[in-house]
Amino acid sequence: METRRCQVYSELSHLRHGENWKGLRSIVKISATRYIKATGIQQEECRYYISSLKPEAEKIGRCIRGHWGIENSLHWTLDVAFHEDQSRKREGNAAENFSISNRIALNLIKNEKSKRRSVKGKRLDAGWDNDYLIKILKN
Repeated sequence: METRRCQVYSELSHLRHGENWKGLRSIVKISATRYIKATGIQQEECRYYISSLKPEAEKIGRCIRGHWGIENSLHWTLDVAFHEDQSRKREGNAAENFSISNRIALNLIKNEKSKRRSVKGKRLDAGWDNDYLIKILKN
């Protein structure tokens, strides 16, 4: 179980060099308390954000939660369909380059709507059928 609390601070006069942050309107603090039932352990974490949004805690909290939902979904898909977590690319820019290539491939696959298959299934189909691969690449 996790509980989050969003606090927004709009009084920024005490902030040193605050004028260097163009459009800065607030500082956001997300406090998360996580209770793991299986172990009985409770964890606490605070994250801070700078924001140009109006200082509305409820709206900013929803935006941050939505962002992480999308981010987590993307990483989960990349791991399941592309096995990114098992990658052993470490030299130079290889890891970043492959990660960018995987994201491009994922977007192309998701944009191809003629088959109702999972990303993994569409990848397999593209590997077996050059016509389908070309169809994906043309999207």
